[in-house]
Amino acid sequence: MGMFRRDHLVFANAKPLDDSYEPEDIRKRDQELAKYQRALQPIIDNRPTSNIFLYGKTGTGKTVATKFMLSHLENDAADYDDVDLATIWVSCENLSSSYQVAIALVNEIRRKQDKDRISTTGYSQQRVFDILYEELDALNGTIIIVLDEIDNIGQSDDILYGLPRARSNGYVENIRPVIVGISNDFQFRDNLSPKVKDTLAEKEILFPPYDANQLISILEPRADKAFHDGILESDVVPLCAAFAAQDSGSARQAIRLLREAGELAQSNDDETVSEWHVREAQDELEKNQLYEGMQELTIQGHAVLCALAFHQAMNEVPVRSRTLYERYMNICNQFDADSVSERRVRDHLSDLSMLGLITVYERNEGLSAGRYHEYELDVPLRAVLNVLRSTNRFEGIADTIKDNVKEQ
Repeated sequence: MGMFRRDHLVFANAKPLDDSYEPEDIRKRDQELAKYQRALQPIIDNRPTSNIFLYGKTGTGKTVATKFMLSHLENDAADYDDVDLATIWVSCENLSSSYQVAIALVNEIRRKQDKDRISTTGYSQQRVFDILYEELDALNGTIIIVLDEIDNIGQSDDILYGLPRARSNGYVENIRPVIVGISNDFQFRDNLSPKVKDTLAEKEILFPPYDANQLISILEPRADKAFHDGILESDVVPLCAAFAAQDSGSARQAIRLLREAGELAQSNDDETVSEWHVREAQDELEKNQLYEGMQELTIQGHAVLCALAFHQAMNEVPVRSRTLYERYMNICNQFDADSVSERRVRDHLSDLSMLGLITVYERNEGLSAGRYHEYELDVPLRAVLNVLRSTNRFEGIADTIKDNVKEQ
């Protein structure tokens, strides 16, 4: 027998445990789907349609709900001769500016038409926008433009100003663009420029974290399809749901935990998947998530994390952002890197909080000091320093911090 062999004992069909799996129905999101349906209904009625923004932490069903609703919308629109509808979907995961988003939109339209893509560099932003308007106007009817993880563009929000006004400004004549923005950052809209806020005129749909019972309802039909009968012990699905509910309320996290537990049982040649496998899988996923989250940060994100690690090492936490910003500036000066504004540092702190790396405390001292936030690490300092030491730029600073750790 070789090193690799096909398993016939644990998994019957692992596809329902894959991130790309699209379920036949969306569970425990009835209110959100009803709001979504009302927001999209004007398209069928051939009426002006508001832009739609979905907010919620990762794994709360925003993307899968959007795919579900747009699939139904496209099928139903086909029944009406006077409704023309097209959808363009772009993930902004690795896009940090309106320029990059516009390029991605142009190339997605051209990909569908088997046309040559344009270069990602060499154009002015206005020229890219002009090309985008030309490509859009060659289509007809309502064009739904889905921008997944739109918060990655930060304050470079010109695309959100230009697209909603494209028709009124005469840039397009034949189409009505509708933006569907999907964001993990509840404060994304607050950080937009005033002109963009006034232009968007969007409907907002909030996706709260799932609780344990909701996650059980989501996991059970997937587990029934994914595993052979009798493989899962009775406490496996509830425990996966409980772990995910306590941490982030993420269905994606609960599903990955269930899959990891199954793979662990498979690798051990165990006859059933038990509570032990879930707990072992949880430990492994937590470790991987922690390191991946920190390693994927930008240079500025690492610099902010490094500044907070310094205060954590000196037992000076929780720390206010203005104090943290001074340390951040010192760190940037040490390796001769460009620094960003204090407001942008607060944005990076929000990102770190969303990743579960730090804890944010809101303080309110009334008229004397008003409201402000304080921050501290929510993960072991040693783990943070190990990640920082693995990057050439921060290795020396991380060693210095490690040498000056005060007893907690």
